[in-house]
Amino acid sequence: MGNKFICMTKKDTKTGGFGSKSKRGSMSRRRGSMEEELLHKQALAMAIQQHQLSQRFDNGSMSRRIGSTSSRRRAANLSDPFSGANTKQLPEFLENIKTKKFVLVHGEGLGAWCWYKTMALLEETGLLPIALDLKGCGINITDSKNVMTMEEYSKPLIDFLQELPEDEKVILVGHSSGGACVSYALEHLPQKISKAIYLCGTMISDGQRPFDVFAEELGSAEIFSSESKSLIYGNGKDNPPTGFMFEKQHLHGLYFNQSPAKDVALAMVSMRPIPLGPMMEKLSLTKEKYGTCRRFYIQTLDDHALSPDVQEKLVRENSPEGVFKIKGSDHCPFFSKPQSLHKILLEIAQIP
Repeated sequence: MGNKFICMTKKDTKTGGFGSKSKRGSMSRRRGSMEEELLHKQALAMAIQQHQLSQRFDNGSMSRRIGSTSSRRRAANLSDPFSGANTKQLPEFLENIKTKKFVLVHGEGLGAWCWYKTMALLEETGLLPIALDLKGCGINITDSKNVMTMEEYSKPLIDFLQELPEDEKVILVGHSSGGACVSYALEHLPQKISKAIYLCGTMISDGQRPFDVFAEELGSAEIFSSESKSLIYGNGKDNPPTGFMFEKQHLHGLYFNQSPAKDVALAMVSMRPIPLGPMMEKLSLTKEKYGTCRRFYIQTLDDHALSPDVQEKLVRENSPEGVFKIKGSDHCPFFSKPQSLHKILLEIAQIP
């Protein structure tokens, strides 16, 4: 392969072909496209494996987590186009990270599948990512209309934390409304979480509902009106709505305004209705439990679903230990800015 490359270079230096900026740029784009294709194939393989495993276990079992040992081995053998880490420095780098297990919690309508780029990056770096499907999400078989409380919604996360060895802790990452699940976990199992990271997340106050964070920006819009096509009446029109699902024309502008087309296509066929009950539930958060945990916030500065102003307000009212910002990111930085997100996750992990 190397000899062929040298021959092509010599041949084309006469015409300025292969060595020209335009040719190099063209090759770089093709290589980038091939590497992106590799990541999508990896995500599909992980999803297939998870689906096969799910047929053999009960709902909410260990098999329902993307990030098994075998998938980590496969990912470690793949060349990851998003990784900016120098592999020669990895051993020293990892010594600075005390907690190596990341638990990734998706936001409304999404599932464990949405973290495939972040998981590949973390695995390539030598860390241990686990992505969970909340109840009624991803490939979890529960009908979302039957998920009525935050306790039910967060059960896969709580079960996972409870099953950890007694002396083991994790870094918990919650995206969007998944931030409320992180807060719920901090209140119930603070001893299992070394750091909590809210990724454009609903870092709500005591007595606040996850929905309240979005209501300020979207509550008066047609999306949440009584006539909205986004509302889902799982128990019939005579009963209160059980969930909501943004229409496709809204989704692209709200969530994926900077995301690659392939990731948007993946989301459009993979997203599920959002259980409304957990979003409307007021959380009880105490200083003795939730208040003792280390919290960090990552702001997304081109976010149309949860604007920078709303995120800034959450930070002012809830005072995390650290705040990080991703320029040019929409509401789904794991799609639109995976490398920037990865860099920040590693930076937070290294904070003593």
